Amino acid sequence: MSEVYAVVVPKGYRIGPYEVRAPIATGAFGSVYEARNTGAPGTPETVALKFHPTGTHTPRQLSHLRELAERELQLLQRLRTGPRLIRMYEALTVDDPGHPELDGATVLVLERAEGSLAALLARSPCPPQGPALLAQICEGLVQLHRAGWVHGDLKPANVLLMKDGSARLADFNMAAEMEGTHAYTPAFSTPDYTPPELLWSEIGERGRQIRPSADIWAFGVLAHLVLTGSFPLPGGSPTARRDAAVRYARRTEELRLSPELPDEWREIVTDCLARTHADRVGAEPLLRRVEKAAGATRSRQLPYLRRRLVMSVAGAAVAIGALGYTINAIANEEDEGGQPSKPSAGATVSSQKVEPADYGAAELRTGKGVPVRYRALIVDSAHDCVHPQISPALIAAMLKAESDFDANLADPAKDEFGIARWTPRVLRFYINADGTPTDANPKPPFTPAQSIPAMSRYLCAIVSRLESGMKEDQRLLIAAAYRTSYGKVNEARGVPAAVRAYADQVAHYLKEYTPPGKK
Repeated sequence: MSEVYAVVVPKGYRIGPYEVRAPIATGAFGSVYEARNTGAPGTPETVALKFHPTGTHTPRQLSHLRELAERELQLLQRLRTGPRLIRMYEALTVDDPGHPELDGATVLVLERAEGSLAALLARSPCPPQGPALLAQICEGLVQLHRAGWVHGDLKPANVLLMKDGSARLADFNMAAEMEGTHAYTPAFSTPDYTPPELLWSEIGERGRQIRPSADIWAFGVLAHLVLTGSFPLPGGSPTARRDAAVRYARRTEELRLSPELPDEWREIVTDCLARTHADRVGAEPLLRRVEKAAGATRSRQLPYLRRRLVMSVAGAAVAIGALGYTINAIANEEDEGGQPSKPSAGATVSSQKVEPADYGAAELRTGKGVPVRYRALIVDSAHDCVHPQISPALIAAMLKAESDFDANLADPAKDEFGIARWTPRVLRFYINADGTPTDANPKPPFTPAQSIPAMSRYLCAIVSRLESGMKEDQRLLIAAAYRTSYGKVNEARGVPAAVRAYADQVAHYLKEYTPPGKK
């Protein structure tokens, strides 16, 4: 371990059922180690232990360190179910007088991440998955702000990347709970991500006043760095860039964003980096804009996301609001069995055929029964989720198990309707592409153009809510959670018995619909 760790913990050291295996990372206010779980029920086999320093500091330093540990612990205890926040399983206190440098330390047992955004940017500036990660980071800010908390130290090192590539916010030492319009946080900061008003703010007995808009400024800096590989303010050092931020806030210098910043992101970053806190965009409207920009960027980067539907010039195309693209139902289209198929319920009929059924052929086989008329919708809906588990084959397999591709399905006794068997009160939260719920429960019938993209969005949300460490195929766990809930899957530590037959059906069709040579 060549790096100097704030808390040095030897390999093999045990606290409760956890055995330290290897160092992961350190900061000024804590060190993180990989550990093996030797017996804690409901916790993965491998976890991360965050040790907060103690034992060899002055009383004043100890007071500060204790406050930082309590901030993080308090937030994680209150928001432990957050899909974009690192998960905490429990908190322990070291009771070991034989190791005075550790005795009394607070230890947080956290889910193990695979890396950080800082490490990713060091390896690969402007990573292709950057826009999608920014959307997830912004989602985490929305969750924090809705709960009344400010992160206070958003930067690449505090964004962790999980095994599936998704992002989680972490390191809440500086997090603060709102009291009216402000919160109070310790007088520590990372200059590059600190808004100008905090660079000269007074520090009172309770610390420094901070608003949620501080996180928005930090997000703007982060987005510029992820998308262009550079900071938005000039200077060859953090001190120089800090001085540039002060000049910008005092209107003696203008914001000069990189020409490499994509157009759809330029306005977003500009609004995040407004000179005053009052002029910055809020987290929730920011998320809608970021998700839209991330989708546009992803469409350009990944050719298979382009909408390849052919429409007649004379015929009016049907606008499908759920994902913002167009599709036609085909009156004389033949299904895989050679029989004419009927147009989908609620769709407009055009005389122009959809492009041949090879769209997305590398990811989805239709020869086994997936109706051609749904292929583009299934493939594009799957691609709208950043998680690789949400594949066209999985969505097709679930649609087959849910309804046998019956767009007109109605099961009032179970309050389920349409090709994806949506319950209106649940669909309300996933029917809109911008992530906003409808004011009232939508009324059936639900068209495939509404149901299938909403299914993808719901499955995408499920992924990050499933606990790690379960042995079964995660795709089947996702399907089971769709049929029941992610809470029941987590509680059962696998597919619940009540939906085992359903999961087996999905597994069967998943195998059929997955092209040869693709897992």
